[in-house]
Amino acid sequence: MKTLACSFLLTLTPLFAEGPYPVDPASVRQEGVPKGKVEKHDFRNSKVYPGTERTYWTYVPAQYDPAKPACLMVFQDGGSYVNEGGASKVPIVFDNLIAKGEMPVTIGLFVDPGVVPAANDQSQPRFNRSYEYDAFSGDYARFLIDELIPEVAKDFNLSDNPDHRAISGASSGAIAAFNVAWQRPDAFRRVYSMIGTFVGLRGGDEIPTMIRKTEPKPLRVFLQDGSNDNDIYCGDWWMANQAMERALVFSGYEVNHEWGEGQHSHQHGGAIMPKALRWLWKDFPQPVDVHYGACRSRAEEMLVPGENWQLVSEGHGFTEGPVPGPDGSVYFTDIPKNLIHRIAPDGGVSVFLENTRGTNGLAFGPDGRLYGCRTGSGEIVSWDIGTKEEKVHASGLKANDLVVAHDGTIYATEPDKKAVWIIRPGQDKVLGTDKCNGVNGIILTPDQSRVEIADPGGRYVWSAVRAKDGSLTHVQPYHHLHLPPADPDPRSRADGMAMTRDGWLLVATALGVQIFDQPGRVNLILPAPPGARFPSNLCFAGADMTTLYATAGDKIFKRKTKLTGVKAWEKPVMPPKPGL
Repeated sequence: MKTLACSFLLTLTPLFAEGPYPVDPASVRQEGVPKGKVEKHDFRNSKVYPGTERTYWTYVPAQYDPAKPACLMVFQDGGSYVNEGGASKVPIVFDNLIAKGEMPVTIGLFVDPGVVPAANDQSQPRFNRSYEYDAFSGDYARFLIDELIPEVAKDFNLSDNPDHRAISGASSGAIAAFNVAWQRPDAFRRVYSMIGTFVGLRGGDEIPTMIRKTEPKPLRVFLQDGSNDNDIYCGDWWMANQAMERALVFSGYEVNHEWGEGQHSHQHGGAIMPKALRWLWKDFPQPVDVHYGACRSRAEEMLVPGENWQLVSEGHGFTEGPVPGPDGSVYFTDIPKNLIHRIAPDGGVSVFLENTRGTNGLAFGPDGRLYGCRTGSGEIVSWDIGTKEEKVHASGLKANDLVVAHDGTIYATEPDKKAVWIIRPGQDKVLGTDKCNGVNGIILTPDQSRVEIADPGGRYVWSAVRAKDGSLTHVQPYHHLHLPPADPDPRSRADGMAMTRDGWLLVATALGVQIFDQPGRVNLILPAPPGARFPSNLCFAGADMTTLYATAGDKIFKRKTKLTGVKAWEKPVMPPKPGL
């Protein structure tokens, strides 16, 4: 019966004949319109994709003036777009739109995916298209921005203003185009996606969720798809593109779309190429902006419009352990240089302590002393911030991070042993738990009823309940982290954490700062500052405890927020009951 039913359905399913679509005059050669120049090139020197060879083409409009930086638009599967006999006819469209002032003077870069040549005539080449295009990672953005575009810039004066750059593609080329702008909005801000493959090939199905949860970025996106697009083992293209559109609208992006009945082809997307480009470049040179007023995510609730990451200090070895001081200052460590720095309330940065013997995590205690994990000597120590007099609280442990509760109890993590140690005032260390799969950062909830423990190798922040005597019970993997879906190293790299008075937990991870509600769900993700390493640790500081500080490699950053941090060594605070 099942076979008969399937045959019956197939018999009734009509074959879909796509098009024809109306022809936009901008897709046809116009008399008197200057013609741009197209040249073909090869590229074989990629370090991001070693061993690959690929063809690319450049289009230079007749109006190009080498003395003036030109805009840039990149097309994936470049041969399909540079072909004037194809569906998109981009050189013709560019010529006409530039001549009429409907888009700026723009150099086109048409890039084919890489291929690793076959070893011999009895073997296949390695086709890199899916690996490069479908992967939801920063690799393809690095390839374009760090390798291929600089090669093109040797011959042409290209603007490096991200508002002067657009990117496009179809199918896997479309997800690649969106991903480049998503990963690097400091380099591209205008995207045209045709029949985009936002499905489960290499993590692309996670993109709509990430759009909803991530701080909005300054992007303008045009989406095209048809109701007869692919519906196969990895997903439904038609539904996925609609999910993309809804997610972009939810988060307040400048988004436009055109839905049709087409199949998985360039026909519809190519026919509306002039329309899409007019919209992408509308109001140029006005910049693409972030619209917090239209955003329905947690970003509008937690972030201050216009307040982005600001560089506080750089040139360090590796920054870690930021902690707010009692006077509004911030202390942080430079592990390889064996230094503790102090950021004064006025923003000045100075050395507080030298020869720290690899001190990592820091915390203040209720006694006003600065506590530290001195890994070089295997000790937990503290210093009087006035005299710098030192006291040893525990020895024989290679602690990474610590927190000091209001009652003076110290909780410290030892990654090598996957252990959390408890050091009560005046007592030797005792094991708190070794039940976590991994340990790193550690923090207390505002009411100090739980200890939260980051696991850098997994996808959870573990939670342990504090008993009356300070011991740890009911340890479980609680907060569910997002992982880099296409990273060669897919660990969360969860590290240092910060806590707010309302119970929001902020975790430094490979994806940026992931913000959890009390039930352990990510509500918002703050990406790392463009070009910086992902954050290693966090703290709230300032007179009102609303400024978030983040250590990131050799740098430390800050940004103003609408969140209010809490100090573990102060009197516990009861957070509100969380919503479901």
